[in-house]
Amino acid sequence: MLGIDPGYGRLGWSVIEKNLNLVDYGTIETASGCNIADRIHTIHTKLETIINLYRPDCAAIERLFFSKNTTTAIDVAKTIGAVVLTLRLHDIEHTEYTPSQIKQSLTGYGRAGKEQMKFMIKSIFKLTEIPQPDDAADAIAIALCHSLRCGS
Repeated sequence: MLGIDPGYGRLGWSVIEKNLNLVDYGTIETASGCNIADRIHTIHTKLETIINLYRPDCAAIERLFFSKNTTTAIDVAKTIGAVVLTLRLHDIEHTEYTPSQIKQSLTGYGRAGKEQMKFMIKSIFKLTEIPQPDDAADAIAIALCHSLRCGS
């Protein structure tokens, strides 16, 4: 299962197995000086590499939360479109979850803070350290949410 925390500067990703084994996680980073088309191309290309390496059977994506910065929200929405297309090209079904759904699934409280989420990730996967950066930790939480909600 592939978890994705969308972003055009840094996209978090994680791969977990059905038995809640954390396989790998990381980020796809794009250069801030590049135009959005080049950044999306980088995300698509690197995401394809991850998909080809791990062969996930499904994916979960954090649903876009509209911020006050409309330009940022639009660029993140474009990134999500590229991610969804990349998944579709590999016949990978995806589900989207709001931040509150993710928090509710992991902590039982839809308004949990970042530290509570990180603690749950560390505890569930029996990690010695909290995954960094936050985008990667968020991607783990997204995949875990999907696994807990779907029982897969």
